[in-house]
This record gives sequence, C-alpha cells and structure tokens, in this order.
Amino acid sequence: MNSSTIRRKFLDFFENKGHKIVPSAPLVLRNDPTLLFTNSGMVQFKDYFLGNSVPKSKRIADTQKCLRVSGKHNDLEDVGLDTYHHTMFEMLGNWSFGDYFKKEAIAWAWELLTEVYQLPKDRLYVTVFGGDQGDNLPVDDESKNLWKLFLDEERILHGSKKDNFWEMGEQGPCGPCSEIHIDLRSEEEVKNKPGNALVNSDHPQVVEIWNLVFIQFNRLASGVLESLPDKHVDTGMGFERLCMAIQGKTSNYDTDVFRPLMDFIAKEANVTYGVEIKNDIAIRVMADHIRAVAFTIADGQLPSNTGAGYVIRRILRRAVRYGFSYLNFKEPFMYKLVPILASQLKDVFPELHQQLDYVSRVVHEEEISFLRTLEKGLKRLDSINNDLKDETITGEVAFELYDTYGFPFDLTSLIARERGLSIDEKGFTEEMKKQKSRSRADAVKETGDWTLVNDEQKTEFIGYENLESVSRLIKYRKIKQKNRELFQLVFDKTPFYAESGGQVGDIGVMESKDEKIYILDTKKENELIVHLTEKLPSTLDLEWNLKIDSSKRRLNMNNHSATHLLHAALRQVLGKHVEQKGSLVNEKMLRFDFSHFAAMTDEELKKVEGIVNRKVRENIELNEQRNVPIEKAKGLGAMALFGEKYGDFVRVIIFDPQFSVELCGGTHVPFTGSIGLFKIVSESSVAAGVRRIEAVTADGAEQFVNEGLAVLGELKSVLKHPKDILATAKSLVDEKHVLEKKLEVLYQVQANALKDQLAGNASKSNGHTLISERVSVPNSDTLKNIAYALRNQFDDLLLILAADVDGKPQVTVMIGDKLAASNKFHAGNLVRELAKEIDGGGGGQPFFATAGGKNLAGLDKVLEKAKELINHYI
Repeated sequence: MNSSTIRRKFLDFFENKGHKIVPSAPLVLRNDPTLLFTNSGMVQFKDYFLGNSVPKSKRIADTQKCLRVSGKHNDLEDVGLDTYHHTMFEMLGNWSFGDYFKKEAIAWAWELLTEVYQLPKDRLYVTVFGGDQGDNLPVDDESKNLWKLFLDEERILHGSKKDNFWEMGEQGPCGPCSEIHIDLRSEEEVKNKPGNALVNSDHPQVVEIWNLVFIQFNRLASGVLESLPDKHVDTGMGFERLCMAIQGKTSNYDTDVFRPLMDFIAKEANVTYGVEIKNDIAIRVMADHIRAVAFTIADGQLPSNTGAGYVIRRILRRAVRYGFSYLNFKEPFMYKLVPILASQLKDVFPELHQQLDYVSRVVHEEEISFLRTLEKGLKRLDSINNDLKDETITGEVAFELYDTYGFPFDLTSLIARERGLSIDEKGFTEEMKKQKSRSRADAVKETGDWTLVNDEQKTEFIGYENLESVSRLIKYRKIKQKNRELFQLVFDKTPFYAESGGQVGDIGVMESKDEKIYILDTKKENELIVHLTEKLPSTLDLEWNLKIDSSKRRLNMNNHSATHLLHAALRQVLGKHVEQKGSLVNEKMLRFDFSHFAAMTDEELKKVEGIVNRKVRENIELNEQRNVPIEKAKGLGAMALFGEKYGDFVRVIIFDPQFSVELCGGTHVPFTGSIGLFKIVSESSVAAGVRRIEAVTADGAEQFVNEGLAVLGELKSVLKHPKDILATAKSLVDEKHVLEKKLEVLYQVQANALKDQLAGNASKSNGHTLISERVSVPNSDTLKNIAYALRNQFDDLLLILAADVDGKPQVTVMIGDKLAASNKFHAGNLVRELAKEIDGGGGGQPFFATAGGKNLAGLDKVLEKAKELINHYI
C-alpha cells in the first residue's frame, strides 16, 4: 500500500464516521505567541479547546504538516542519526469537540489499524495513564477496560505522567492519553524478548504510531487541575511511522515517503545508500530537511537571522553542511530536490507545487550564500590553525565557528582531525549552555490564570464602524515579561483592532466616571482580542468607555489601503507573478514585501508610484463585503495568500473590481482620496526572490517631499544657484575624480621615496635585514604597498613600521620569504604584542600582520618594545 493510499484511507474512514475533513493549517503561525510553528495537529484547533471560538463541526479529521526542532526526542542535531525522527512530519488526526469520547476513539482506532490497514494484532501494544499522586489522579481504568475488549491485559501497559498525560503547556487544557505502539522486529527477536518490555524504550523497531488524547481537565497557573465542562478527543498519528509499519519497513526513511528524494541524492552523489553509515546519515538529513525548508517557505516564512526565519536557515544550512562534508556537494544542490517533493505531495499539499519556481530559487540563493559563509569559516579555521599555541582548538573558538559561520561541532571536529588537531568538547558544551541560558532568560514570560469577571464568553470586534464603545470586562490576567508587570484585558465588545495581517494594534484609553487607563497595545492571541495595560481597574464590574486613538488609526488606515493599491500596481507593472510575502502597516509608514527576482528600475518605480497616485486622485469608494464564501471571493478575483489560514467565509476589500480585490481583515479608508499622496521611499532586497518597498502616505508623504525640497534648496544655495544644478554637480564630481588621480600619483611618488629611504636605513643583524622605523603615510594601502615592495627587495627582511596613518596609529610587521621559512619570527604574534603599546589589537598571517589602535603617542614605545622582542627571539 503506497503512502498516498494510506493517507486517503485514513481520511475516508473518518469521513464515513461523520467527520468534516479540513485542510492542513500553514506551518508558520501568525497569531499564537506561544509557538513559532505548527508542531502538532491540534494547534489549529486550540481556540476550540480554550473556548474562544465555536468549531465548524463537532467532529473533524485532517492531515497536518508539523515542524519540530526542539523538545523531547527532537533536537535538530539528532535528526537523521536515527531512522524515525524528523523535522517536518505529517500528523493524521481526528477530533471530537464535546461529542464522542474514549469509547468511540478507542474502538475506531482499533478498527482502522487492524481491519482497514490490517496491521497484525499480535504486534500491537497500548499504554494507559497509570495515575499520579502529585495531581491526585487515579489510573485511567476507563480506557484500560475499553482496551480489554480488543487486547489481552498483558498488552495494556501503565504509562507515567511524562508519557501518558498530555498537556498543551504549563497551563491550559490537558488530560490522560493512550498510546498505540507496534513491534516491527523479526519473529526471532520477538521470541527472545517480548515487545512489552521495549515499549517507550527508544527502540527503533518498537515505536509509538498513534496517541489518543482525552482532554478532560484544565491546569491553572497554580498547577491545580479543574474538570472541563465538555470532554474532547484529540488524536495524532505519525504518518511516516504508519507507512513504515504498513509497508513492512524497519525505517521511516525506507518508505516511499522519503525514497524518491533519497534515491536522487544518492545517484547525484554517486554513492549507494546502506553501504557507508556517514553517507546514509547525510542522505537522510538532506531528504528530511528539504521537506521542512520547502514547505515553510511555501507557507510564507523566508530564511532570516531572527525567529522562525533563523530556524529555517539553520535547518537548510545543516543539510548543506552534511552534503558538503560527506557527499562532496560543493555547489548548490538542495534546490534540485524541490521539484521532486512538490510532485510527490501536489495532491495533498498543493501550495509547494503552485510556487515551485519561487521556492526553488529561494533555496538556491540561500545555498549560494551559505557556501560563501562556509568558505569564510574554512579560512577562519586556517587562521586559527596558524595561531594555535598547542594542538587544541578551544571551546570558545569552536563555538564561534558554530555561532558565526554555522559550523556544527561535528564538522569542526572532522576538519580538525584531518589537520591533526583536537577540540575542547567540554568547553564547547559550556558555551552552548551559556547561549541557551541567555535565550531562555530573554524569552521568560510569566502568565497568570484568566480571572473571570462576567460570564459572557464571546468577544466582538466592532471597530470597522466604531472608534469607541461602551463595554464590559469579561476576564483579565496578569503577565510579567522582562521584569515588567502588565495586564491583559478582554471585553465583550471592542473597537480596538488587534495586530494582525501586518497592521499594528490600536492604542487608546478605557474610561469610567472615576478612572482612566491607557491601553498600550492590542494583540490577537489565537482568536482572542487582548488589550494590554499597565494597570488593572480598581473596580472590575463596570461599564467602560473604550476609545481608540483615532489619529493613529486614521494614519494606519491610509497606509493599509495604500498597500492594496501598491500590490495591484506592482502586478500591473511587473507581472502577475508578484505576490505579497509580508507587510507592516503603522501610523508612520508602510512596508510591503513581494515576490520578484530583480531590483526594480527607476522607471518601474516611477510607473508604480504614478498608478497608485492616480487611484488616490480618483477617490475610489471602498467596497467592503463581509461573510463572503471563500470560493465566491476567489471568483471575484481575490487572491488567497500562501501561508494564511482562511475560514469558510471571508471579508473582501475592493477598490475598483478591475484593479484591487483582496481578502483582508484590516481597517481601510472609506475613499482612496483620504490617502492624499503616496511616495516610495526605498526599494531593496529582503531575501532571494523577495523585494521590499517602503513608502509613506498623507502627512508622512508631504513631510518626505518637503524634506527633499529643503535639501535641494540648500544644495542650490551652496552651488550659488546655478541654472542647471545637475550639470554643475556632475562637473564637480568629475573635477574631484581628476584631483584624486593626481593625488594618487603624488602619494605613489612619496611612497617610492619613503621605501627607498627605509631600504637605505636597513641594517644587517643575525642573518636578517632589519628595518624598524616610525613613519607617516596618508593611508593604510600606502603602508601595505611599501611593506610588500621591501619584502620583494629583501628575502631575509624583518620589517617593523610604527605608522601615523592620517592621525591614527598603526603597526605593520612584514617578514621576508627566507626568514619566514626559518619560523624564527611570526608576524601575527609580534604585532599582537606591539599593538598593546597603542591600545589596540590586530593579527594576520605568519609573514604579514597589521594592528590599529587609539594611542598615537605610543608609537615610539612600539619601536622600543620591538627591539626587546627581537633580542628575545634571537
């Protein structure tokens, strides 16, 4: 049974059991501050469990793309070393929201596994929660008795709280779970040792395939458990492991989920999988990692140096490193895997196939960039090698290579071994611990329990029509972040727009007859609109007058509507391949990221700006349509952005149906004329295949233009008001170039004279030609050229120059070929000692090194110290 059939049978099975089949949510999360990525099937349903929204159906099933790079069994550096853990994986799941519970979930799981998939019953084991004294919870006998209908009791094992009690986080919905494990070992191995002794023991062939979670409690911040009014079922089955079991394999990587990718890698590397363990690990790493990287980019997250983007960059670089080190891929290769992956999964996850060229080019550019960094890292290793006092690379240096150049410890270790060096692994581990401690400290956020003030559970956003409202507080909680105490407030209705879709959250005030509290920000936590304040109301159960800062909102609206006009104009000028890849809208400016693979020309920017301003002057009325069926919205011409999660009904924003139609939840101007003026400030590259435009509107655009005119006026004044200011400026630049060339000639004449003078002052001493002088030169290049010219003249040269370089101290040490071969002197070591006299530092190669500093008065001491050091070496 191939993987596509296995997936289809799962979804068909639960559809026949009355479940609504829903699509996978994007891997990248937009409104959940607790997670960077979707890491389990239940993430897109959190609001249902938390009671923040009502499910579209009480029974749901899907296959969800998940990404895990940390936590239990999921350290990124371990993926590929074994045969069953991954970064990205599919999770098949079925859910019940207050409908069926343990009886049906257990019976259906057994039916699907043994009757539909026909897995051998005598190879299956289950675990149930064995109770916990700390939480005062008994054994989950209900689940145990239900399992007895299908299995002998010796196949039903008690599990610990760690393995068999599922929790969303430190607080929130939770409950006991029942895991289903399968023993895939040979008959002989099973006879020697029964499978029940290997369950949850990290055996590669005795693995968990399905977890049935029974959510019936809520954990408070105090740690206390309270029963939920409704009981829910949340199940997750690892698709790759299921395929391994059904296809009779002993490794996830041997299934048809991975083999097309792995076979291609092996063929291109000219190796055979299964022969050499290091090659096998590299092939597994590359096949696994391209799935995580490609789908995350397709879902809207570009590689970067922060947050989720940094995680993706790390994953891709790890794969490139393995290919580089073990399979001899010295040129970009990972991008070649994207078409294979897209073709494999186009029917279930079509977003990658639809963006194939874009994702491939992003991966390709990232590889090129990292291979350059890798080259720099190897040069840094060469430098380290030259400077080592013994044969050991310190932990600090190994960590620098990891942190700055992306070298994992194993790569540094491999290169070090090739060069006859060792590494201080303990020191490296300590540096890693320090970094993790710093990261944890930065991320610490203490969150209290919600305190209910009113029974009303639903919160309504009324900010499209209203800038203020009379509202009641539903609940609040205290949070502490970076030693600052804040409060999160939720109201029954609010005009405050919560940050989402690139638009920042509203600020404003909440007022009663006795109190006024400033609302500092508004965020969306899943589907909950949360208002942030520094103070808790003294009286909670009152009616509050909520007022947003209308001036800031108006400017936000100008910039948000302008992004829609900009998007449409870009597609008109550059082509239909242009798609939004990110945005930021606040009261000061707008930032718009879009797919395009070349810098825009001045002419293209001028055209785009002209189109937007024409649409502004046309004063087009906003056509806002709410609760539009998603397919109807697409029929109107609205684009569904990749990486965004849309419901069955959406809001459509139209500024001329022939020009701009978008799905959007943000706030907008009633007429485009309100935008006033649109000016592009900059156009730049964000990442491979992604450009960024920053622009201003209304008051900001007026200020931008006025500042430009003011500078132009000052320039005219400086140039004595010429008739043609551009011609005058060009003439001045040309004159400057002529003078610079003349100055270069003069510098060269002076340098030659100084070189001859220094050569004439050279003295022979102990088998070398010594030149140790204080000099003045106009720039560092002149000093370097003199040093190399003297090296060409004397093969036994020992040159030490204490230089005044345009008022700044610099030390240069140069050693001739013959003297360098004797290893008597090391330029880098000498210059480091001499630099101390000018309060500076530096380094370089064994034969040439330089150092800069702050203390010009120390140059004479440099020469004195040089004399001492030379005598010491001799």
